[in-house]
Amino acid sequence: MLRLTLLALLAATPALAADFASDWSASAKSKARLVADARGAGFEIALSPGSITYWRDPGEAGVPPSFDFSGSANLAKAEVEYPAPQRIPEPDGSTAFGYNASVILPIRVTPVDPSKPVRLQAKVNYAVCEKLCLPARADAELTFDGKAGSPYAADLATMRARVPAKVAPASLGAVVSATAAKSWRLCLTAAPRELFVEAPEGYWVQPKREADGRCYALSLQQAPDGAKPPLDVRVTVEGASGAAETRLTLGG
Repeated sequence: MLRLTLLALLAATPALAADFASDWSASAKSKARLVADARGAGFEIALSPGSITYWRDPGEAGVPPSFDFSGSANLAKAEVEYPAPQRIPEPDGSTAFGYNASVILPIRVTPVDPSKPVRLQAKVNYAVCEKLCLPARADAELTFDGKAGSPYAADLATMRARVPAKVAPASLGAVVSATAAKSWRLCLTAAPRELFVEAPEGYWVQPKREADGRCYALSLQQAPDGAKPPLDVRVTVEGASGAAETRLTLGG
């Protein structure tokens, strides 16, 4: 009887997994798919050894992922979230912001009619780099109905925990002061492990950690012609207790 029960469970496992994952979509140095659990969905990128892929801000080089959910049904909103990235040295001497291991990007799924399943269709363009950077594309489709029992729930929970919490500047003790026309000093209550500054398209703000570890010199390296501060930026901080992000205004 025990053997028959185990065999039945093993036989049921592939079908169960298929209820919560799309087929893999193979691409350059990677493959990708949609996975789901009771809380939402996720876009999983499985990388070949030695490859990397990029965060929403790719750093000095690279391409961030872009998502098209327009082919979905009963979908009011799909919000892609990004686990805190790593700072990765590139072969050309530049620095990338991204992931050097397989990753799941959580997706918050809001249905038009909560009583009905969502057919989530994702067309995703992303990049994978080893020695060369190659464009990658995934087409995936998964029906999401919010039911429990997903074999991917633990992995999704791990990735959601790595998504920076949105906080007010005061919770980080963030204080900004101008040091010149295009430079500022940002100080935090505690020294973070990592700090990333995301500026609007066309701008580039470079942070440089000061000796005390908790303050950074921020310099505006690039801006559209004629643009002047104030400049709204998103700052992501990784600390011992996790990651957080906040919005700051430089200048003004």
